[in-house]
Amino acid sequence: MSEAVVISGTGLYRPPHTISNAELVEAFNRYADLQNAQHASEIAAGTRAALTHSSVEFIEKASGIKQRYVIEKSGVLDPTRMYPRFEERPDDQLSLMAEIAVDAARQAMAAAGKQGHQIDAVLCAAANMQRAYPAMAIEIQQAIGAGGYGFDMNVACSSATFAIEQAANAVRAGTARCVLVVNPEITSAHLEWRDRDCHFIFGDVCTAVIVERADTATSAEQWEILGTKLATQFSSNIRNNFGFLNRSEDSDPLARDKTFQQEGRKVFKEVVPLAAAHIEGHLAALGHQPAAVRRYWLHQANLGMNQLVIKKLVGQDLAGAGSDVAPLILDEYANTASAGSIIAFHAHRTDLARGDVGVICSFGAGYSIGSVIVKKR
Repeated sequence: MSEAVVISGTGLYRPPHTISNAELVEAFNRYADLQNAQHASEIAAGTRAALTHSSVEFIEKASGIKQRYVIEKSGVLDPTRMYPRFEERPDDQLSLMAEIAVDAARQAMAAAGKQGHQIDAVLCAAANMQRAYPAMAIEIQQAIGAGGYGFDMNVACSSATFAIEQAANAVRAGTARCVLVVNPEITSAHLEWRDRDCHFIFGDVCTAVIVERADTATSAEQWEILGTKLATQFSSNIRNNFGFLNRSEDSDPLARDKTFQQEGRKVFKEVVPLAAAHIEGHLAALGHQPAAVRRYWLHQANLGMNQLVIKKLVGQDLAGAGSDVAPLILDEYANTASAGSIIAFHAHRTDLARGDVGVICSFGAGYSIGSVIVKKR
């Protein structure tokens, strides 16, 4: 039998600013009014549709989100701008993405009792990367004093779980002994804040986990990775066309398709059954029943999606089962892309007992689904 692999520490960077639904709605509605006034003649002629107001009630009913954390809020709430204001940094300064990743990484390292020199692989897994190269992971590797290697990977909202599998496989194969996985999600920069259907969805955050051999782990709390399972199925229902070919295509850098967009109803209808079946199949392969799982740390995109996934798995309404079965952090953090399920795991695991089994699961663009089944040691 191969040596056990464990998650021995987690970390969470939480930005300094929050935006409430009320603040967001006020800014969006002012933007809508400005746009409608600017294009009044076209709207009157029927050649352009008027923008309709958003509301707190609409947002909470559609998503379950009540607020979100952001690295910068003034630009987002400026109706003449509607996206964050970040300052470009010189090449010899730590980049913004690396900065928040290092913050979360150091927390995870402290929890695992690890120094930088004990880490021999860094995986930076997120929905967006700040630049093409050098890899963000290598900058983070240098900043924390790690050895070995680092690389970036992107599987949108499933990036964290996909990276945990790569980390676990590296440890099992002996190509690394201790791996840092970081998920710096600056989603405020790719969200279309001017679109009523999605302007409320995302928030910024960074999570980190330490994955290592069980025989090297020294932390008081350890979670054995019993198994991982990944799946992808192509869909354009969640898409972002921003990329390095845009300039060569002479496309508009501010065009709608250069930021996050989705067909929300189609995503809901198609992803929920895929995710539930994926989890059920993974548990069965390891000899576990869904009802026997102590806790599910699910992707945090939409309250209704999580409720339906849990109902399909254990036959209980999430409200009836309470947050104990599948804790939600969505109301506070909003959708944080790949970090959501890791935030839930970070914040809601200490009450579990030795031997309890839990499932970390993400699902999103791709479509992509990743599950990590863990047991408290």
